Amino acid sequence: MTDKTMVSHLGIEVTDIGPDYLTATMPADSRTFQPMGIVHGGAYVALAETVASFAANLVVDDSRHYAVGLDINANHLRSVRSGTVTGTARPIHLGRSTQVWEVRIEDDRERLVCIARMTASILDRTPSDTTA
Repeated sequence: MTDKTMVSHLGIEVTDIGPDYLTATMPADSRTFQPMGIVHGGAYVALAETVASFAANLVVDDSRHYAVGLDINANHLRSVRSGTVTGTARPIHLGRSTQVWEVRIEDDRERLVCIARMTASILDRTPSDTTA
């Protein structure tokens, strides 16, 4: 599903799905760095939107609906120069037409490096829709 997408280009991989969360990792390397040799804030946001969007789509009836990002904000708290970052999405609100997800991104030492919140819009699937 993620082949030939930004998700695969950045090396984002889903690692765990639980009853109220979804977790994925992303490498801190040349694919995700900004020129100063630290993870780019946009890469954190891409990870946050990826885990929140995947999670949002797991809690809707995918035969009738799908979820897409509507709004996202992030606070970058700590620089990361190597290793892996891990993002975990948990729901704050699961409504009929919108969902709100909190995403905590941590480094290899489990230190919080970014916190994000994404709002997803729940859309009706049409007969011409072929992807989630």
